[in-house]
Amino acid sequence: MLHADTSYLIADQELMAGAKNYFAWQGRLVLREAGRRVVEAGCGAGNFTPCLLDREFVVAVDGEPECVARVRARFAKRPNFEAVVADICSQEFRDLRRFAPDTCVCLNVLEHIEDDVAALQSMASVLAPRGKIVLIVPAFRSLYGPIDRRLGHFRRYTRRSVHSLAAAAGVRIEKMHYMNSAGFFGWWLNARVLRRGTQSAGQIRFYDRFIVPPMARIEARVPPPFGQSLFVVMEAEGVS
Repeated sequence: MLHADTSYLIADQELMAGAKNYFAWQGRLVLREAGRRVVEAGCGAGNFTPCLLDREFVVAVDGEPECVARVRARFAKRPNFEAVVADICSQEFRDLRRFAPDTCVCLNVLEHIEDDVAALQSMASVLAPRGKIVLIVPAFRSLYGPIDRRLGHFRRYTRRSVHSLAAAAGVRIEKMHYMNSAGFFGWWLNARVLRRGTQSAGQIRFYDRFIVPPMARIEARVPPPFGQSLFVVMEAEGVS
């Protein structure tokens, strides 16, 4: 990971925690693809974790012990929940195959990992063949700006770069589309015009309340040709 301040990462996730409509939208996309036994690779502060708790079993994983402690404290009473400290590229992560997961969910995490090929192979390794990897990653290098740098992002993705990544990791792309078309312009404004190093709480509240609900409905009917993020579903092919 780039040298991002852990306290800044957690503060950013806490800022995003109020974006209920946005996480509900992510949930609708992810849950229609996820199986019954899910590894959440890079759970962070647990903003998305509640969306997964209707599954048979959920393992929330993060390399930051502080994040795992927070998530464990929030959900420890759930009988279908486990929290583990492990970097995605580590042997400790690969050992999660003992939980027999059928899906890895990795949302806005892969861009933090320098060797994203190894990370994708590690996720595939915990799944049986034809298990699912569900990703959301930031899109378009042209949007890379001060917020990306402070968050420790190595990159933003395009369809072409995701195809290259999947081929190198030995997994198959099942579906892929851009999402959050309006967010493309907001992120561009912050990155290229305002040169902001942090997200604005006011922007997030306004966007979540007034923009996300109609945009989610429109994009459900007509996937956009661009967006702030890429939604990707991959199939593991027996990577060991």
